[in-house]
Amino acid sequence: MATSSGKPGRDCPRCPRLVHFRETWRAKQPDWFNAPVPSFGGADARLLIVGLAPGLQGANRTGRPFTGDYAGVLLYDTLGRYGFAKGTFDARIDDGLTLTDCRITNAVRCVPPENKPTPAEINTCRDFLKETFSEMPKLRAVVALGAIAHASVLTAFAAKKSAHPFKHGAHYPFGGVRLFSSYHCSRYNTNTGVLTPDMFRKVFKSVRDYLDKTP
Repeated sequence: MATSSGKPGRDCPRCPRLVHFRETWRAKQPDWFNAPVPSFGGADARLLIVGLAPGLQGANRTGRPFTGDYAGVLLYDTLGRYGFAKGTFDARIDDGLTLTDCRITNAVRCVPPENKPTPAEINTCRDFLKETFSEMPKLRAVVALGAIAHASVLTAFAAKKSAHPFKHGAHYPFGGVRLFSSYHCSRYNTNTGVLTPDMFRKVFKSVRDYLDKTP
């Protein structure tokens, strides 16, 4: 169940399809994390990165966002380049990597079949996304990875989607923060050229420049 702090408990029952999938993988891989994946990084950070959902053999296995699958390689390398991460990313939760003025979460905390959460699951899990925002008093910038994360952030802030359309490299101010949008750093997007490392780095260069000018 959800805990009193507003975070999903290990056996959160809210989404029946995700619960069934979670239980299936607990039986298959009892040593994996197989639970709602918590945010990574301190609540005092000014930057929050919002992904879509845990990868089956990534965060669902390791228990840390973007850890254990290909997407994390580009993400954590980029964060290190712009001063948002320290240490060496080794795709393990005990690699010693730490975040600096940065936090990472997902729009949906549990792994969905085929990496595709339903609209109902996205809506249901948004309570936890809102809670993540509310517990970050210094929040100034949000990076949404992909159109679904972008839309979920806007809904959480009650901002109009028509006024803030998803476009890679776009950024919008609202609610006291600035939303930066990027294509998701998935293997599919990078392999097909939808997202290049340079495109991704430019987003975080913009974030770095913005935060350097923001109290």
